[in-house]
Amino acid sequence: MTSSVAPAAPAAGAARIVGLSLGHTTLAEADHWIGALTPAPVLACTHLVAEPHPHVAISLLTDASFPSDPALEPAARAAAAGQSGRAVRFPGVERLTGELTVSEILQRSSISRVEVLGGGPAQPDTVVETGDFVRPQFRAGELVLVTTPAAGGRLIPFERRDPTPCCADH
Repeated sequence: MTSSVAPAAPAAGAARIVGLSLGHTTLAEADHWIGALTPAPVLACTHLVAEPHPHVAISLLTDASFPSDPALEPAARAAAAGQSGRAVRFPGVERLTGELTVSEILQRSSISRVEVLGGGPAQPDTVVETGDFVRPQFRAGELVLVTTPAAGGRLIPFERRDPTPCCADH
């Protein structure tokens, strides 16, 4: 895996979606790499890919270009062409901290919808405890934050920064 986060060479023209695959084995590794980019991309998504081995590919909306490991180029192309992904960077992400209502999330960021897992759209006045970690899903051009119910009629993002491992108490 390459550790460099500098663009390979500036690209001429406007921002575009680029895909890259550096062989990150976890979402946290990919998130860290994305977080170290300077300047930060407008949009950065992670994509779980299976070929040539399971790993995390990345798509970026940027005017820079980045090299991929040649052996992982098919995964990079798939990430760039993907219609879905897990958004790490997106407009307004830095304003989604603390407790916010669904309405505030929609006003402060480019998230289009907040859904309750298995329950449909969340009500605009429902409070979401962000945990300062919001990872909406990019679905066909829209950012959708999936949440789950929490104590007190509140919601929490479905994906947590430090999830409890399955069967942790066994």
